[in-house]
Amino acid sequence: MAAVRLALPARRCSRLAAQAMAAVDLEALSDVKKQTGYRAVDDFVKSGMIVGLGTGSTAKYAVDRVAEKLKSGELKDVVGIPTSERTKQQAEELGVPLTTLNDITSQVDVAIDGADAVDPGFNLVKGGGGAHLREKLVEAFAKQFVVIVDQTKVQEGLGPSFPLPVEIVPFGSEHIMRQVAQLPAFKDTGCRAQLRKGSASTGSKEDGPEVAVTDNGNYIVDLFFEKKIPDPGAAAQQLQGVVGVVEHGLFCGMATDVLVAYPDGVRPLKRV
Repeated sequence: MAAVRLALPARRCSRLAAQAMAAVDLEALSDVKKQTGYRAVDDFVKSGMIVGLGTGSTAKYAVDRVAEKLKSGELKDVVGIPTSERTKQQAEELGVPLTTLNDITSQVDVAIDGADAVDPGFNLVKGGGGAHLREKLVEAFAKQFVVIVDQTKVQEGLGPSFPLPVEIVPFGSEHIMRQVAQLPAFKDTGCRAQLRKGSASTGSKEDGPEVAVTDNGNYIVDLFFEKKIPDPGAAAQQLQGVVGVVEHGLFCGMATDVLVAYPDGVRPLKRV
């Protein structure tokens, strides 16, 4: 009997091919993000260090690598400071010794964390995971702050590619949102403020009807932009001056190194 061939409609074939390509791309991206987290630890973490442990899909690989090297004996006497409850749980499960900012007197030797956007001057937007307050506390106290990202996070300017998170107190939240969106630093950028709902760690994507609450018991306002923020440093200063703002997701003048995951490997980013 001759073999019977079943022909799929061309449109369906095209869709299946696109889905297969996307799956391959995501798998490749995940692998190179892992390489980036591992390289950050290999290049910057030495025995005896206090290490800031970041939060997010790329930073988790750095935590994995610290644990792996402690277990093998390649690293000794390393202590981590987690930047979120999620990272704390991951580190504890992997057996990484932990401490807190309250319990140390010397600076954090190195902090390794991801970012939602990076501009040529190493200014960052962070806070898609809702942990930017704790991240900034740890990373501002670090001698070195190594940022690990994939190539999609490298941008010409901050604002349009990813909303800027601002952690605010719950009292008067609508009023604070209005004040923040109308800051002079955001003039002519098409800034729009939106209260984050659902999980605090899902960025601006709503996954529930309730207002998102951070590890610190606060709300998050996500600022969406049509055009890039002209002066991130000025915007950071103005945000900090709004009564009711606890912390914002602009990390300016903090990153010392940026490692970028490209499809063909990991490369450091040059500061412009």
